Amino acid sequence: MMDDTMTGPDVTAGTKRSRTEGPLGRKSAIVKRSIELHGHKTSVSLEDQFWDGLRDIAERTRTPLPMLLQTIDAQRGYANLSSAIRVYVLEHHRAAAAQADPHYLARAAQL
Repeated sequence: MMDDTMTGPDVTAGTKRSRTEGPLGRKSAIVKRSIELHGHKTSVSLEDQFWDGLRDIAERTRTPLPMLLQTIDAQRGYANLSSAIRVYVLEHHRAAAAQADPHYLARAAQL
């Protein structure tokens, strides 16, 4: 369950390692943030776009970000946390696209 002392992922941001402009016109920077899950401090490195996606999901589902991170952590099995977060964000948006367009997944499978 949620630890009352758990802090959000924005507590400590490490240095950004800027990359060249990507195809979408945004720099892809991996940002390392310190978080606390289940009373243990850890760090998570994600691109800005995934942090933004994670915050968006938390806001839309009205779930506090630390609680969402804890849920992802509990469901990740043996995957590393950064990878589990990326997959969670991707799957969330794929499910939303499929709900909006029932043929989305069929077309995506053909790519």
